[in-house]
Amino acid sequence: MQRITLRFYAELNDFLPPAQRYQPLDFQFHVAPTVKDVIESFGVPHTEVDLVLVNGESVDFTYRPRDGDRIAVYPVFESIDISPIARVRPKPLRSVRFLCDSHLGRLAAYLRMLGFDTVWNPKLQDRELAEIAQKEHRILLTRDRGLLMRRAVSHGYYVRSTNPRHQLGEVVERFDLASSIQPFTRCLRCNALLRPASPTEVAPLIPPGVLNAYSEFCRCDGCGKVYWDGSHTERMEQLIRQVREPQGSLDPPDDKGGEGGDASSASVQRVRRSVR
Repeated sequence: MQRITLRFYAELNDFLPPAQRYQPLDFQFHVAPTVKDVIESFGVPHTEVDLVLVNGESVDFTYRPRDGDRIAVYPVFESIDISPIARVRPKPLRSVRFLCDSHLGRLAAYLRMLGFDTVWNPKLQDRELAEIAQKEHRILLTRDRGLLMRRAVSHGYYVRSTNPRHQLGEVVERFDLASSIQPFTRCLRCNALLRPASPTEVAPLIPPGVLNAYSEFCRCDGCGKVYWDGSHTERMEQLIRQVREPQGSLDPPDDKGGEGGDASSASVQRVRRSVR
């Protein structure tokens, strides 16, 4: 029987039972699995991990641990660039495009409202979602850990909140999207881009009262839906202003206890030393 020690840092502890959080964890095996399988055996999806250090050296997910290894597993780093040493995933996506599972329909509509390319189809099964994420290079958003553990999924995020508005703020903060927001440029229904449309063009498609009250319209060439500034627009603009502000309530929990006090600070310093 061989034994290794793992330590999960910062918000990765959200996936662990309370008794296992913020402390070294033992893992025993006869035949060495991949480090990806070891990480996910604790319930942590590999898509949440941005850096794995084994005895201080960066490895990818195919690494097979050896007896006595000490493994440190880190989430996304917001304050420093770890790209020179990160090994766990392919190169970053060139553009941010999302795929939401069947339970995140409202979140998908909100992301489209902000102008982000977001696919959502409630009929898609887990296998199909994983295939689309891989084929179209989309970030898979879900509250299903098992879905994120599928090998085909290289980029994904486990959405913590169950409130759609909070979910939107969470995703915007997680992927640093505030400066990329282009509101009201996509169809909320089908995700296609919107274009300006004249009153004459949309007249047969909208109630007469709307045409009398408004003069500026947009139309979706995907499904034909017509948009104009209605009473709901002010509420949507208020939500957009909120998600553009810092989301203090979404900060990850303090990493307390364990090796040398504050583990978040310790992890940053360890990575800094590795870079040098």
